[in-house]
Amino acid sequence: MTQTHKENRIAKAPRLFVAADLAAGAEVTCEPGQANYLVNVLRLRAGAAVRLFNGRDGEWLAEITTAKRGKCTLQIRETLRAQETPPDIDYLFAPLKKARLDYMVQKATEMGVAALRPVMTAYTVADRVNLERMRANAIEAAEQCNILWVPEVSEPQPLRAVLAHWPEERRLIFCDEAAPIASPVEALGAVAPGPLGVLVGPEGGFNAEERAVLRNASFAVPISLGPRVMRADTAAVAALALVNAVLGDWR
Repeated sequence: MTQTHKENRIAKAPRLFVAADLAAGAEVTCEPGQANYLVNVLRLRAGAAVRLFNGRDGEWLAEITTAKRGKCTLQIRETLRAQETPPDIDYLFAPLKKARLDYMVQKATEMGVAALRPVMTAYTVADRVNLERMRANAIEAAEQCNILWVPEVSEPQPLRAVLAHWPEERRLIFCDEAAPIASPVEALGAVAPGPLGVLVGPEGGFNAEERAVLRNASFAVPISLGPRVMRADTAAVAALALVNAVLGDWR
């Protein structure tokens, strides 16, 4: 196999997130859903290449050794990339309805956040959060966009409780249409790089009490997202793009 052929084979290989430890020569048994995807959807057979990552051991090239109905096993051949550390950014958000929450989780994962933290606010519309669905969406996004980690998915908590126990050293960037500095880049430029949280509220915004707590918190930094009112899922993408560009790993 020529080097170009090998590179093309690796580039076209599907990626899977697995829980197993990854090392040369190890065998990995796919979960039923993964086996169905590789064998029945992609119609891969023994000898086909698959890329694996687990969020700890980097990315590895594996080869299918068994491919039959309901079962697929892989043997790890060689390492492809060393493990990368995600930007230390927690994304906090008021949960949305199903399809829009799916989109927001996928995009936040693509933006490289380390944790997804749903918070319940006074104007939060969704009263329940399907954490397994969130995690499945995060895994799918990580597999597709070539990152080497999946963000941690936290249990929902009341915003007030989160703020009461927030660590002072982790600055909290929150989206506020009434932010005193009109330019978000200027506001973020005054923040020292370090561990961060990014908070986007619900469609109805924060109520007066929540806004007062945020405005009075020494760790909180309000930023404007411009003159137009955005939906919460759009605001997530805009805010995380700004934070990554000024304080994250896009610098």
